[in-house]
Amino acid sequence: MAGKGKGGRNAGATIVIRWEEGGGDGHHGGAWKVAYADFVTAMMAFFLLMWLLNATSDDQRRGLADYFAPSNALGRSATGSGEPFGGSSPNSDGTMVSDNGAIRIEQGRAPVRLDIEDDGQSDAPPETAAPQPPQPPGDAAPQASGAVVAEGTAAPGTTAAAGAAEAAALGEAALRAELARREASAFEQAAAEIRAAVQDDPALADLARQLVVEQVPEGLRIQILDAERQAMFPVGGAAPNDRARALLAKVAAVAARLPNGLAIAGHTDATPFRGADRSNWELSAERANAVRRLLLDAGIAEARLQSVAGHADRMPLLPQDPLAAGNRRVAITLLRAVPAAPNAAP
Repeated sequence: MAGKGKGGRNAGATIVIRWEEGGGDGHHGGAWKVAYADFVTAMMAFFLLMWLLNATSDDQRRGLADYFAPSNALGRSATGSGEPFGGSSPNSDGTMVSDNGAIRIEQGRAPVRLDIEDDGQSDAPPETAAPQPPQPPGDAAPQASGAVVAEGTAAPGTTAAAGAAEAAALGEAALRAELARREASAFEQAAAEIRAAVQDDPALADLARQLVVEQVPEGLRIQILDAERQAMFPVGGAAPNDRARALLAKVAAVAARLPNGLAIAGHTDATPFRGADRSNWELSAERANAVRRLLLDAGIAEARLQSVAGHADRMPLLPQDPLAAGNRRVAITLLRAVPAAPNAAP
């Protein structure tokens, strides 16, 4: 029993647990890392500032300084004291009224006034006629009086209006003349190009005498004529032969570069057709339409075509010889874009 009791008292052992707080001293702590990071950040900012100061110019540094400098919007100086309201205060001597914001009217130079802008109402007083010495009775006095009345019948603005109308007419006439000159120059250049294109082609060089290019009141007229043993169309037919097609191609290539409208006309000689079913009217119109189709195939816009007509033998090129081969022809006219000047008003 004793042994059992003794064994009961010594059976349990006392366990003591001790907790130790970790210290920040020594190289095992982390506080020095925070301090070192702050130091590295400060050094980086310092070197960045030094680099910026070295990289910027004096004007840029001055602008940065002015940007961060305190300023007073109401004052004239850049400090906080300033002098708002122009430096005046209720305690200042003299009146508080200032004319800085008052409206001032300054008289400048009078505008230049042209004669054509005069509306007939002048500010200057009308000139009065000088007093005339007394005239003896007779016909002289009525004549002088009549002259004065005739001169005074014109309204004050008549002269100015006439001058403005004359200036406008002169300006329009000058513009029309310049446009006509440029158009005539373009026609002359086109005529030279057509002649050169035909002469430079060995296959068409002998047809140069059958090509007539001239400026007429209607515009630039290009005529392709028949010649003895060198017809452009078969007898009584409307289909052009190969030489006529090549010649028309040269004309179309130059005409395509100009914006003018086109008029096509067909002509025949006075040789009549046998029978009443067909005449020179149909033949001339069919030849004009055949030329129209060739020009359209060569690139001429259809909107440029103004007229396609057949004149039969009514407008012969050689009226003294109605049966001559030169009367059988096709005319292509580049119409003038500048209309004729209207008749001047009296």
